[in-house]
Amino acid sequence: MNPNSVSAQTDLAPLIQRLGPDRVIQGAPMTAYATDVYRAGTLPLAVVQPQSVDDVQAIAVFAHRMELAVFVRGGGASYTDGYLANRPDCLLIDLSGLDKILEINAQDGYVLVEAGVTWAQLKSALDPLGLRTPFFGPFSGIAATIGGSLSQNAISHGSGAFGPSAQSVLSIDVVIASGEMISTGSAARGGPPVQRWYGPDMCGLFLGDCGALGIKVRAALPLLAQKPAYDCASFAFDQVESMARFMQSVARERLDDENFAIDAALAQGQISRQSSPSAIWANAMAILNAAPNRVEGLVKLARFGLTGTSAMSRAAYMAHYIVDGTNRAEVRAKLKRMRKMAVGLGTEIPPLAPNFVRAMPFAPLFNTLGPNGERWVPIHGILAPSRVGAFHKTLTALYESRASDMKRLGVWTGGMFESVGASGFLYEIAFYWPGVPNAYHQKVLGDDYLNGLKKYAHNDEAASFVEQLKSEIIDLYGRFDATHFQLGKAYPYAQVLTEPAHALIRAIKRELDPKGLMNPGALGLK
Repeated sequence: MNPNSVSAQTDLAPLIQRLGPDRVIQGAPMTAYATDVYRAGTLPLAVVQPQSVDDVQAIAVFAHRMELAVFVRGGGASYTDGYLANRPDCLLIDLSGLDKILEINAQDGYVLVEAGVTWAQLKSALDPLGLRTPFFGPFSGIAATIGGSLSQNAISHGSGAFGPSAQSVLSIDVVIASGEMISTGSAARGGPPVQRWYGPDMCGLFLGDCGALGIKVRAALPLLAQKPAYDCASFAFDQVESMARFMQSVARERLDDENFAIDAALAQGQISRQSSPSAIWANAMAILNAAPNRVEGLVKLARFGLTGTSAMSRAAYMAHYIVDGTNRAEVRAKLKRMRKMAVGLGTEIPPLAPNFVRAMPFAPLFNTLGPNGERWVPIHGILAPSRVGAFHKTLTALYESRASDMKRLGVWTGGMFESVGASGFLYEIAFYWPGVPNAYHQKVLGDDYLNGLKKYAHNDEAASFVEQLKSEIIDLYGRFDATHFQLGKAYPYAQVLTEPAHALIRAIKRELDPKGLMNPGALGLK
């Protein structure tokens, strides 16, 4: 189909009739939807906003008939071109209207949600019931949707004990290119979605696919009782290798509910944002309100102090932990074991960061720009623990070879880390550079916030340098056999598979999407 030869208004008339004119967006307003944290994609023919699963199926049927490509957007906080269009003859489906929590079934142990439900929305519904899902969202969960996180695969809250988002799914309903629906697990036979493992794991096939195999419209997640006791701990390390050894030891014994680590560069950015009187007061109230009772909250504040950031400012690397338990004795025992593991590797520091994350797991998306208003984009790789030291040494050498250009262009980097089970170590790199906020930032952060930041001129040279450095480091991850979440169109997948595996994924893609219309280019598939 040649989009230039057809009137978009005439072509899209059936969708306008079904969804209503306000749900078929065309022209300049599409830009905000077609831009992610990092860059803008090709503008589609229209951004369509279904309000039901039936709407999604109708859109898929229409796109298939008209041979329009389909790209699907969740919360939008992506940076790997996951939902960005790479051709104009396409529709961008915004699933934010599928925002209903359909069933909370405590007796059978699952919650059924539509794909556009955010993790923050789900947590707010489950908290009063004393329930949770095992994985309960990325840090961006105030905007990130459940469908988007399952498409991308994600880690953060709950990952220490329960792994990434893909491991916390019982069943999904997926609309494939033809408009037909596939249900997985026990739901595939028409029963309740209580068991994922029913023959071959069809559920896993659609997790982490970035929408290349189908559109996730509903998901059933397992429910757990919230544990009544928790505490936090933080440790400082001089070297990334010693931190990684410690974190792997903790992961091997599954002592934590969640963990994250940062280097000095990111810590300084956090400190600068938390050092104002209003930020200090907000942190205090958040920690106080999250404590089991007011006395314990006051003890936490007194123990490490809200302005006591000197330990954070001196540390090269910091690992932060949140530990849950059925009672305080269990939590204390886990922390005691962690402290013993840290001997000879690192030193304990005040746990300001994890206490704040526990109090406010889904913070506003201010971190989509740097601490001084710089542009920001991260990349990551999940390494075998034995390869962390060699990767870090090679990366450091690469930085040293680019140091003069980085200084001249105002480009700097920071590191964030997380154990991914006992056999994986996430090494994430955040790039910062002077630049102008894009349409995504304007939509999500708003003028009031953006007007308070330092202003930069657009810098083509700095942006091009970051893109080149990103590419080089992605190649470097590959040299160390790293894997990735959030593959999108930024990381290699099909290109690096062994031939039998590549042939299998191509055959699955052809079966589910014979015209190659579902997010073409994602996963390296056409």
